[in-house]
Amino acid sequence: MNTIKQIFLEIWHVYLDVSVFMLFGFLVAALLYVFFKADKIKKYLGKGRIKPVLLSALFGIPIPLCSCGVIPVVAGLKKQGANDGAALAFMIATPESGVDSIAVSWAMLDPVMTIIRPIAGLVTAVATGIAENFLNRREPQKEKQCVNADPFFDVVPDSGCACSSCGAIDAEEPGKIKTEPPLSRRLIQGLNFAFGDLLTDISKPFAIGILIAGIITFFFPAELGDWSRNNPFLSMLVMLAAGIPMYVCATSSTPIAAALILKGLNPGAALVFLLAGPATNAATMGVVKNIFSTRALVIYLSMIAVCSMTMGSLLDLSYQLLGIQATAVIGQAAEVIPHNVELAAALILAGLFLRNMITRKHDHQHGHNHT
Repeated sequence: MNTIKQIFLEIWHVYLDVSVFMLFGFLVAALLYVFFKADKIKKYLGKGRIKPVLLSALFGIPIPLCSCGVIPVVAGLKKQGANDGAALAFMIATPESGVDSIAVSWAMLDPVMTIIRPIAGLVTAVATGIAENFLNRREPQKEKQCVNADPFFDVVPDSGCACSSCGAIDAEEPGKIKTEPPLSRRLIQGLNFAFGDLLTDISKPFAIGILIAGIITFFFPAELGDWSRNNPFLSMLVMLAAGIPMYVCATSSTPIAAALILKGLNPGAALVFLLAGPATNAATMGVVKNIFSTRALVIYLSMIAVCSMTMGSLLDLSYQLLGIQATAVIGQAAEVIPHNVELAAALILAGLFLRNMITRKHDHQHGHNHT
């Protein structure tokens, strides 16, 4: 009984540390939804092998979408004329980072990891996109996956996506130009998206990530640190193999990586997991093959593996040159938040999770009643 109590205490401490930063991340996501317009960017993503890739990756870095939710957006970008390299770059950059995961990184990881993580995601996305455009040039094909290209609610039929934001879209009057609603209404829509659909989409993987982090903190042996320090390259390979097939979003992977670092895992191996886990999973790999090609899938996986291993090695080298240990500074950013503020944020976040669960269950039952 005491063991179970200690595990739950560890899980609670992890959740308490990240709650304030989660709420802040969702608030920024709401503002991005209101002011960050995809249509202004898409016309620049079609021509050229390098510039569209760079623009697409930069465009994707702050958007908070998981590897499942990004699939319909990528298909929408392709439908609007983005080339394959730009679309793949967006597909990698977006799930590997995002304002919510950056906020949680600041709470649970040290400043070095917080800064390097989106940079590594950008490098991986750009390198993969450029490789695709140079190594796998294809004739443009007419896309049939999407009806429109809304950056948050677009959809690819039969993609296997379980996210609430990937539901069916209204295909009526596709050529009709919609007038922009007033700012107040858009702000409400942005808040509803961030604290509604987006929060619902990541709630389950986030809860699993917090649970795993608490279990790792309690159970993993201290010898893990000695092994990873003696075998840094092998530890990165292990985290790469674990991350590629696993479904974790950028936010839910952060507490897992933090717990592993606290147990002594070298930060380079943790970065490999943070890059490979959110960008790939079994469903994503199937979609890449179907939307692009088998060769594109090989390039996609190969570049993610090479870039994540390279960035992981550079991160380990950076810590050595700076003369610091990741375990010595990890999580200190969260200590500046008063406990009462953390507790209030934790309760608010839990209330939002519960509200969304009840609302989603009610909507699901309501839909069944109509059918």
